[in-house]
Amino acid sequence: MAFDLLIQGAWVVPGEGPARRTDVGVSDGRIAAVGSSLPAGTARKVLDATGLMLCPGFIDMHAHSALEPFRDPRLTPKVAQGFTTEVINPDGLAPAPLAEDRREDRRTYLRALEGPGPERWVWTTFPEYLDALAEARPATTLVPSIGHNAVRDVVMGWARRRPTPEELEAMKQQVRLGFEAGARTLSFGLIYMPGAFSETEELVELAKEAARFGAPLVPHVRNEADGVIEAVGEMIEVARRSGAPLHLSHLKVVGNPRLVEPLLALLEKTSSEVDITFDQYPYGAGSTVLSALLPPWAQEGGTSTMLERLGNATQREAIRRDVERGLPGWENTYRACGPGSIVVAHAPPAYADMIGETLVKIGERRGCDPFVAVMDLLKETGLDVATIDYYASEEMVRTIARHPLQLVGSDGVFGENPHPRLYGTAARALGRYALRDGLIPVEEVVARLTARAADRLGLTDRGRIKEGLRADLVLLDPERFIDTATYEDPKRYPEGVENVFVAGQAVWANGAPTGALLGGVVREPLRVK
Repeated sequence: MAFDLLIQGAWVVPGEGPARRTDVGVSDGRIAAVGSSLPAGTARKVLDATGLMLCPGFIDMHAHSALEPFRDPRLTPKVAQGFTTEVINPDGLAPAPLAEDRREDRRTYLRALEGPGPERWVWTTFPEYLDALAEARPATTLVPSIGHNAVRDVVMGWARRRPTPEELEAMKQQVRLGFEAGARTLSFGLIYMPGAFSETEELVELAKEAARFGAPLVPHVRNEADGVIEAVGEMIEVARRSGAPLHLSHLKVVGNPRLVEPLLALLEKTSSEVDITFDQYPYGAGSTVLSALLPPWAQEGGTSTMLERLGNATQREAIRRDVERGLPGWENTYRACGPGSIVVAHAPPAYADMIGETLVKIGERRGCDPFVAVMDLLKETGLDVATIDYYASEEMVRTIARHPLQLVGSDGVFGENPHPRLYGTAARALGRYALRDGLIPVEEVVARLTARAADRLGLTDRGRIKEGLRADLVLLDPERFIDTATYEDPKRYPEGVENVFVAGQAVWANGAPTGALLGGVVREPLRVK
């Protein structure tokens, strides 16, 4: 038997089933054989993997890589930690579908989380966007979600009201078109615009379209702070009424550790009647756009209207008052975390000296209240600021990580001073929590990063080291594999990653990307149930 690549003597953790020491042969981009003492004589390349661990390529269940390939298709922070497949357009946020007259508004709103993308956005429809993305030739395989916020925007703009029957039908049509183009999930971002203006009934009707394809709902719930139980409960109701599976994005509790156990108990109870999972990034800080600190009403009408409000003294005072007092049901991150625990992670070059500073420090430097500084920064930068907010202890993070419904999502945002999760998520979950600390069994974490994630997305060609499947593989040193990225120094690759293969070809070797661009974009639609 001739192989393009033969990996000999690795400790193979296959994603499903027990680990064992064996060989893996690869031909034509697929796993051709798994077994002891495979013949090396005709193999084009042989790797001695004695003492190393071989896993299926990792799957990032929550990735902000929707526009980054247009800038750098190598996606190096992802492949360097072993991710070979990424789910994009989370949080309801997506570059398409797109209304031609709101193109710049969308670009402005997404910039801090997704980057600007290409100089010219040549698409309006979801299929056109996927065509353009495929032409960028990303190194990882990108699995698209159809984003509710984008769908609502293209039909209704940023209107704060219920859709008419005709508008609801138009949104359902856009969701169907998304699934027919290859989307594998329907994502919601109920703290982002304009999804925050939607009511439960709207979510249920759109979720029924996902249910037709057996596709999971993937929501950023309305409230991850004191109202997290009610917010998760809303999405459980949506899943129950629609019949769609439910996969909660970046499960967490902001600022109230007493709610962790009740939240996990709710998931346990729900799992007996609803197909439910969640993803988590293994850090006690989040990252989002600075504009998310504004109350929803202040964001109505689109980015240009939002900027106008930020320049109006009366409106600014009303915004500040609502942030200080809070609004029913609104996740008030500024108050939940406090301005001393919110740090600027991204800003335009003219504001680079503020990166790494807390809102308190920025307020002091400017001689004003920290929230006044927030409004000023948003106005001056055209909303182009992202933050890191410290919300939970490591103990809380580990409690959630141990839960058997957990999968792994980096939520990594590219930028000059990114959250360390962009570079370290997989190595922290597997290297630190499992291999080093024994918090979770190694085979269990690998299953969550691979086979179970693939099954959740309906990807039958990957996620396991099994004959006939795509040869997306990660070869690592279990004695050295660990995350090294920190909040102070976030752009650090994990240690211990020897090779990462996509379709049998190395995309990472000898501590650097190889330049191979073999991932692509999933376009095969799910079958209607």
